[in-house]
Amino acid sequence: MDALIGYGEYAISLLTIGGIYAVMALGLNLQWGYGGLFNAGVSGFFAVGAYASAILTAPPTPGHLVGLGLPVPVGILSAMLLSGAVGWGVGRICLGLKSDYLAMATIGIAEILRLVIDNEIWLTNGSRGIVAIPRPFDELPGIWRDLAFLALVAGIVLALYVALERLAASPWGRVMRAIRDSEDAAAAFGKDVASFRVEAFVLGSMAMGLSGALTSHAFKFIGPDATLPLVTTFLVWVMLIAGGSANNRGAILGPIAIWTLWSATELLTGRLPPEWQIRGSYLRVFLIGLLLQIILQRFPKGMLPERPSRPPVPKG
Repeated sequence: MDALIGYGEYAISLLTIGGIYAVMALGLNLQWGYGGLFNAGVSGFFAVGAYASAILTAPPTPGHLVGLGLPVPVGILSAMLLSGAVGWGVGRICLGLKSDYLAMATIGIAEILRLVIDNEIWLTNGSRGIVAIPRPFDELPGIWRDLAFLALVAGIVLALYVALERLAASPWGRVMRAIRDSEDAAAAFGKDVASFRVEAFVLGSMAMGLSGALTSHAFKFIGPDATLPLVTTFLVWVMLIAGGSANNRGAILGPIAIWTLWSATELLTGRLPPEWQIRGSYLRVFLIGLLLQIILQRFPKGMLPERPSRPPVPKG
């Protein structure tokens, strides 16, 4: 019975983290899949959301700004708004760049944010991180606490999926796909390409900030190691490509599948001899890269590729 409960708790944890990654992948899908915006600084927006919610909701810490003790919904909403504000600033500066230069610019901005988090101890508690972050439903007993949090994450993923599906089917979504396919053609039809690109970047950044806030509350701790590009930027790009960009269902399937395999590789590398375990993280990256190659050989556009858009039905 204890083993069954243990497997159940592991499955709940797996789905919870997979769902949080799905929130992040949906935001990236809005930027890249529909807008063609190569954001290689996902970790920066994730970190802004994670630390914003942690600082606002954690209990007070003497000598630090950390810990204002505000309600969790206030922290999560503030994380989304602050990530969106940072995304707006980055977008206004960088979105005029071509895809490869945009990628380099967003990597640089994410690195700046990481260094700020690591060094501004008065704000983020530095390398020690922020502890005692409140977790919703923590008052419930045993496994019910984890199930309730999983239900919250699943509800957020569902709400975000429905909203983005409607957005993709709207005139705004059709314009974004037109800009992705040909900026010049969209501009020739009188569309304000710069404004549409900034809007997509801001909305995607808000989703990434939301995933960061959910992560900090899920673990009740956030530190610099949680914002490393390997576990945010790199992994979420693998998830989206494997699932299928420009398809919101693929942006959900990819994180669940890849996170399951990422966890499985941790179990495999944990069984290696001690002299090999120190190389475990590199082996995991190799295995995920190999898996991505296999998936792309079998599914060049991802497991759930972009669905062809249907023209609107004329009235009358």
